[in-house]
Formats: sequence, C-alpha cells, structure tokens
Amino acid sequence: MITKEKIISGINSLQDPISIDDVLDKILLLEKIEIGLEQSAKGIVIPDNELDNWMGNGTAKLD
Repeated sequence: MITKEKIISGINSLQDPISIDDVLDKILLLEKIEIGLEQSAKGIVIPDNELDNWMGNGTAKLD
C-alpha cells in the first residue's frame, strides 16, 4: 500500500502550475509502481523470455 509520505513527495515533485488531473495521475502512477513492487517481491512476475515473446508478436493477451 502506498504511504502518505510517498504521495506528498510525488505531488511536491510536480511543477507549478498543476491541475487536479496532474495530481490524480501522479497518485495513480505511484500506486501502480507500488503494486508492481509488491507483486515482484511475491514472485508474481512474467519471465523475460515470455515477455519478449508476448511483446514481440504484437498481441496483448495475458492468460
């Protein structure tokens, strides 16, 4: 789960002027990164060779 400190730091990294959309985009990005890190720590990953095959054939289907 994302912390308030990470959200505040992320918002502080935005350049003025900012919109509410900028803030929401930043929070969503930080959340997605946090989820990815948690999944990686749990071993929920796609091996490089599978990812290369998946990306290389132009289809975006995950089973």
